[in-house]
Formats: sequence, structure tokens, C-alpha cells
Amino acid sequence: DTIWIKAGTYAEDVTVHSKEGLKIIGEQMNLVILTGLKRVGTLHVGKWPYGAKNVEIHNLTVMQHGGLGLGIFNGGGILLKHLEVKGMVFGQDVEDVRLEHCVIGGSETTGVAFANSKATLLGNYIHDNDHGVAIGGRSEVVLKQNVITRSLFEGIMVNDAANAVAIQNTIVRNGGGMAFHDQTRGEAHGNILMLSQTAFLFSPQSETTLSFNVLFANKVDYLIEGSDSGSAFPEGRRGKDDVTTPPAFVNAEQDDFRLRSDTKLRDIGTFPFLGALPPVGPHP
Repeated sequence: DTIWIKAGTYAEDVTVHSKEGLKIIGEQMNLVILTGLKRVGTLHVGKWPYGAKNVEIHNLTVMQHGGLGLGIFNGGGILLKHLEVKGMVFGQDVEDVRLEHCVIGGSETTGVAFANSKATLLGNYIHDNDHGVAIGGRSEVVLKQNVITRSLFEGIMVNDAANAVAIQNTIVRNGGGMAFHDQTRGEAHGNILMLSQTAFLFSPQSETTLSFNVLFANKVDYLIEGSDSGSAFPEGRRGKDDVTTPPAFVNAEQDDFRLRSDTKLRDIGTFPFLGALPPVGPHP
């Protein structure tokens, strides 16, 4: 089944549950606006004890209500694409959730949070939140080619026993870059971490593998929790082949994080370019 939504502003609480194979498609992302009504969370996909499976939602703007924009509960096979969520996206006990090419920002707390879930974030712009992405419980989350900026705290925070894999993300102008707390596991390859207090923060119990990340203009590049920035950092935890080359963004002040054509971040390791967005043109 497919539901088409015409342009307009809808002051409604929307819940999708007990459905399988449903598509909800708005006429255009900035023309179909859900504002919520009474409930915390304007749009819910799945609810207790009912789930939702193989649901797709495209081309909508969701305004937060009561601090939550979009909640995903107890389901799987959820694709969210070309959405703008002005508030928090929260997923709990869900599998195979994909957020693709969404704009998520202005949350009163975290931009995107997952607990005990499996998810993939691809090509999103996540901005102006307390934390950009928070991953907890036993979640397994892959983040690829996302731009995360203007978070008050870390762009990506991993807690509890979660596992995060971050590949080619641009994490710029946040309070911190990536933090691996508790007994988390993670990988970070081909990312740009710039203009943060600490690019990578690790708990002593965490297990991480890093390579080919760009660390530029951070106050501290690597730090173990409980130590100070002047103490010796374990060499084995540094990123293999991490670099300190200036990224050469088109215009970082205006949030244009594409790489200039003269960037030196081409063809490094197995990556055609580092960070989320490709160079604007061939090398001059």
C-alpha cells in the first residue's frame, strides 16, 4: 500500500503500526509539514506492543512535539528518506532502520539516538543539537557520509556496550568529535574531525580501530577518559595513517563542507576522498 500526502501543514499525531509493506510519500519535503497535536513525538513508527515492518516514509518535514520529532519502536525494515526532522529522532528495539539523505536538527536534546537497535545513517545532515548522534545499549550502528555540525557536545557518542562504525563522515565544529564510553566497540575510517575540543575520546575499556581520519584544528586529537591532555597517549590507540592535512572546504563558515578541487584529501588509502562530500571538481 502507498499513501500519498499533498502539500500542506497537518496538526496531527501520526502513528504507523501493525503494518507491513506500507509506503508514505509526501509531495515534497518542504511542502508537507507534520506539526503534531497532543502526544510527545509527532510521528511514531511502531509502538508497544505492536511493531511495524518494511515501512518507507519519504519527503516530509516533521516538527518536534514535546521534545521528540520521530520515534521508531519495535519494528524492522524501516526506510526514512528525504525527511527533515526539526527535533529528535529516537529508535528503540528496532532492526534494519535506514536514515538516508535526511536533515535532522534543532533538537532540545540529541539529534539521532538509538537504544538496542541496528541502524544505518547515510548521507544525512545533522546539525544544532546537544549530541549529534547517541548510540546506546547493545546497538550496532553504521554511519557513512554524514555531515554532523554545531553539536553542543560530541558529534557521535557511543555508550554502554554499543558498536559504531563511522566511515567518511564530516564532523566539524562540535563540542567533541567521537566519544567511545564504557565497554563500547567501534571503527572510524576516512572521517574528517575538525574544530572540536577533543577529536577522539576513549574509555580505557573501549575497543577501537582507526585509520585515515583527518584531524585538524582540534584542541586535542586523542584522549583517554580520566587523563589530561598533557599525559602520554597509548600509541596503540592512535589511528593508523590518520592525517593532519587541512581539508580545504569550499566554505565551512556557510556550512558548505564540499572539498575544493585543490584538496589534498583525494585518493588516500582505499578512499577516493576523505569526509562526507566529494571534491567539487577534478584536480586543477
